[in-house]
Amino acid sequence: MKSFAAFTADQSIREVESETPSPAGKEVLLRITHSGVCHSDIHARQGHFDLGSRGKMSLAARGMGESIVMGHEIVGEVVAVGGDVVDKKVGDRLLVYPWLGCGECTRCLDGRENACTRSRTIGGQLPGGYADHVLVPNEKYLLDINGLDPSWAATLACSGVTSFSAINKVLPLPPEAPIAVIGAGGVGLSAIAILTAMGHRNTIALDLNTANLELAAAAGATHTFLMDSESSRATVVDALGFSPDAIIDFVNNSQTSTLGFDWIVKGGIMVQVGLFGGELVVPTTLLAMKMITLRGSFVGNLGELTELVELAKSGQLPQAPVSFGPLSEDGVRNALDALEARLVSGRVVLVANN
Repeated sequence: MKSFAAFTADQSIREVESETPSPAGKEVLLRITHSGVCHSDIHARQGHFDLGSRGKMSLAARGMGESIVMGHEIVGEVVAVGGDVVDKKVGDRLLVYPWLGCGECTRCLDGRENACTRSRTIGGQLPGGYADHVLVPNEKYLLDINGLDPSWAATLACSGVTSFSAINKVLPLPPEAPIAVIGAGGVGLSAIAILTAMGHRNTIALDLNTANLELAAAAGATHTFLMDSESSRATVVDALGFSPDAIIDFVNNSQTSTLGFDWIVKGGIMVQVGLFGGELVVPTTLLAMKMITLRGSFVGNLGELTELVELAKSGQLPQAPVSFGPLSEDGVRNALDALEARLVSGRVVLVANN
């Protein structure tokens, strides 16, 4: 099989040939048809995550090697199944849930594999979707997407479930309570669309890109704010005239997290999602006096993805904008370069030439 791996030493993308795996037990082998591109893959290609004054967290600390077959937004067609597979059959087109844990700890047994401390993410620790095939360890991680556009369905496995899980940490709130979404890229746009589908009527989108804000308004944002490097609580309040009850920060760098902490209403909820890096210095007295709830949110669990797919099938969820490229060595490289250069609005999905 062919894979398009990232080599962290020089940040190159190279085609790699290997033997196509044969599934056993509950394993399922898919021929990949669609593979979404995520901003976190940029950090993976770089080989580290930015921890602000604490330096960098290497991929090795997360159980990844010097080369990684990334790609965790995967739709594919079943080509072979292990002997213990019951519900999936050859020819099925399915969405992959990639956020696997050890399967044995209390978090995994509680259905929260994304919170496992021994991650086995498909597209991270396990080979992912920048390839022509992927081996899924258990049929339970495969979801039926019948009736959905497979290119859009692929994005539900990361941008969709990440935003859905973050929203679940904010709601319930009254429909008119202001919720700010910082970062209107692919994940932020998904959040705005999901909030709209869930009946929320007061969403504020903040972004550095005018085109992203236009897409946010089309997805249901009721207010937009064009940020720059000088944006602060004062400039946002001056433009909008209010503070939000909740903030979901899909950037989560030093500037946006500080802006959010200063801007949030007393008793508000901050959910930090993005992996852009930096740090938030919190005055402990203000944390107590403002009674802020500060939470981290990382992707989502299998149950949440299942709920989201059903919401998408209901027709209530607006389809996020998707652009396309080839699932190839050049396609992976070009998509990551464009994403890093902030030349992409919405999501990018690579399509196999099968």
